[in-house]
Amino acid sequence: MKKTGENAVKAKRELARLGTSLKNEILRSCAKALCDNAEAIIEANKKDIENGIADNMPKSLQDRLKLTKERIEGMADGLEQIASLPDPIGEFISMKTLPNGLMVGQKRVPIGVIGIIYEARPNVTSDAFAICFKAGSAVILRGGKEAINSNKAVVKVLRSCIEENGLNPDFVQLIEDTSRQSATELMQLTGYVDVLIPRGGKGLIRSVVENSKVPVIETGAGNCHIYVDAEADIQKAIDITVNAKVQRPSVCNAAETLLVHKDIAKDFLPKVIKELKKSNVEIRGDETVASLADDVVPATEEDWITEYNDYILAVKVVNDIDETIDHIAKYSTGHSEAIVTKSYENSQKFLDLVDSAAVYVNASTRFTDGNEFGFGAEIGISTQKLHARGPMGLKELTSSKYVIYGNGQIRG
Repeated sequence: MKKTGENAVKAKRELARLGTSLKNEILRSCAKALCDNAEAIIEANKKDIENGIADNMPKSLQDRLKLTKERIEGMADGLEQIASLPDPIGEFISMKTLPNGLMVGQKRVPIGVIGIIYEARPNVTSDAFAICFKAGSAVILRGGKEAINSNKAVVKVLRSCIEENGLNPDFVQLIEDTSRQSATELMQLTGYVDVLIPRGGKGLIRSVVENSKVPVIETGAGNCHIYVDAEADIQKAIDITVNAKVQRPSVCNAAETLLVHKDIAKDFLPKVIKELKKSNVEIRGDETVASLADDVVPATEEDWITEYNDYILAVKVVNDIDETIDHIAKYSTGHSEAIVTKSYENSQKFLDLVDSAAVYVNASTRFTDGNEFGFGAEIGISTQKLHARGPMGLKELTSSKYVIYGNGQIRG
């Protein structure tokens, strides 16, 4: 692991010298290489899928893991998008002249070496490389055992492409040992890794935050809420709820809890549950929900906490928006929450008082995504408040330094 760290430190110094045009050229070459090698990547991915099935992996996680020609093309498109984005490195955030004549500016610079620990999402492998590379940082990847064959195939393509362009392939390194020990060693690689980013479930994130000696940007866990206000448009509320839960339930911005104002519950709940049942969503509701719809599993305290990543939705009827805000404050992971309402006053109250990274009015939580926000591929969704919050694009993966221009000034 120390050797991996040393390689990364050497690579970051070389990467810092690359201009924007060359970085973009490499990214586009890597995008093409992914498509050209799609068959080999899919074959490697099939091994992971077979192993997952043998280990009784939930279907929702199999969906996260699965690579197809279309998904690989999507990964390549992510690299192309990052290549087309403005390069943040070298940008001056501010510049001012002091009374003593000193010019003081703040400039964006690479973080240096970024470590990423993630689970069964092989698309993260290419996304993480691309966004770190464009932001001027070398990256050390440590994926989960579920996707090891897929990750090895993707990294092999990326490293080969970089090397063919006469550059250091250690701009991206994959730790192929998926044991807990390798993760722990990466968490303790101080002096080499500048920041560590976990991407995955609540357990992984908690483990990294609690055990890492390297600074951590906390990401990902998404117990996301939809609140249907008394003044909601019912059809919009149905469409938003179904999309937020069903469109891709295995991801962190999918809705896990539906909160419904008591004044609209009798009209809204039977209709939305009927639509959710078309996708075989299991409803876990309180007593009021159970009285308004059939086949409702009684909700427990655990259901308000749980990020299901599955076709399950916790549903609760609330008295007013204040109870909603209190419920979200108690149970949310600070990821994404949405209100459906025609009331400007209630929408603003929700925006002001709900303390999450992304807060929506009349839209699905599924949009909390770097690509959807126009950042290109993202490194993750930060649910903390230090340095970065929400989708982390290129600018969020930079640091800064002050540069000072003088003309012989000395301090008296």
